[in-house]
Order: sequence, then structure tokens, then C-alpha cells
Amino acid sequence: MSILASQPYIIVTRSIQVTQQRYIETEQHLHLYKDKVVAHEKSFYIQHVFDMSYKPLSNDSGFLYLHTNQGVFPYQVKSSPHSFIETFRKLNV
Repeated sequence: MSILASQPYIIVTRSIQVTQQRYIETEQHLHLYKDKVVAHEKSFYIQHVFDMSYKPLSNDSGFLYLHTNQGVFPYQVKSSPHSFIETFRKLNV
């Protein structure tokens, strides 16, 4: 099955070493298929995703929220997810 849309998101992990605290950013992708949304460690059937929303923060980053039957899942993004959200909403029309 082909990917309809893809959205990069950031996973931030904190590492504490002897004298330093470091934050490591890893880029992953949300993939939108006709029947599901797939993240790095989780996937959601499309019928279980009720909506998606975006809360912008300063400096062109923000949070993409997936509203599902299991709760709301936030994904930190560094680029606008508007086309990803629009593609999702066209599936549910």
C-alpha cells in the first residue's frame, strides 16, 4: 500500500552523563495510508483517528495532535503539518 502523506516529527531524549545533561533529537516520520497512520512505535487504524490538530509554537515548530479512541497523542514537528492534516481529512469526508 502506498503512502498518501508523510510528516516528519522529532523525538527528544535526555541523556545524563557524568558531568553533562544532553538532549538528543531524532527525526522520525508519521506516514498516512488509506487505512492507518503509522508512527515510529505506534500505529492507528484510520477509523480510530477522530481528528488531527496543530498547535504552533515559536520559531516554526509546534505539536501535531492525533485525537484517537485511545487518547490524544502529541508529536513535536518542525514544519507545518497542514497538508498532512488536509490529506487525512479528505479520507474521512
